[in-house]
Amino acid sequence: MVNFIICGTQKGGTSALDAYLREHPKICMAEKKEVHFFDNESFFHNKKTDYSIYHSSFQSNKSHDLVGEATPIYMYWHGVPRRIWEYKPTMKLIILLRNPVERAFSHWNMEKSRNAEVLPFWSAIKSEKERCLEELPHQHRVYSYIDRGFYLKQLERIWSYFPKVSTLVLKSEYLNNQPHEALGEVCDFLCIDRLENITPHLVHALPYEVKITYKERDYLQAIFEHEIRSIEKVLTWDCSAWLN
Repeated sequence: MVNFIICGTQKGGTSALDAYLREHPKICMAEKKEVHFFDNESFFHNKKTDYSIYHSSFQSNKSHDLVGEATPIYMYWHGVPRRIWEYKPTMKLIILLRNPVERAFSHWNMEKSRNAEVLPFWSAIKSEKERCLEELPHQHRVYSYIDRGFYLKQLERIWSYFPKVSTLVLKSEYLNNQPHEALGEVCDFLCIDRLENITPHLVHALPYEVKITYKERDYLQAIFEHEIRSIEKVLTWDCSAWLN
């Protein structure tokens, strides 16, 4: 069975963490990043879930002590925490959180580069609520630029199924700026030997065609200020850089 999941957040450094852990000789990661099993509604229509579909994404052998995967939408998708708990109540979950303002802009840039988004960033964030209605009762996988940044409700949903000791929540900046220390915490959390001779990874760090404007940044800062201050209290973090 799978032992751990990197479950979020999108555009928060999950690709880099996935790449780092693939270098660990005792860890088997999924054949490709983002398995998208637990957020696939078609797999959960029947009373009994066929986990063989999930397990087919992994090629572990006797040299591996742990099996893991990284699908960042798991943190955001409403039904996922319960489904993971039903699969394995002792699952360990790793969560990377990025400044929600920067995350939203990075998300929009990704969708724009994929031709999944046609609107300018300002129009996209101003019309997000109306555009996301088309996916109800589910969340919108593309246009959820702001909604994905409300981390606390996502964490609380996870913690309603898993004890906090089964989750490791780190800042994306920590992994980016101090990869040795951050990966040390990840390996300690997974109870596995630490990685040595780490080469810093920058995965999907492509330049933006446009820059976020002061108007857009101020608008998002106002939306997320209370959320960021709440995150500071719950996680005992200093998020002053997110508030500047």
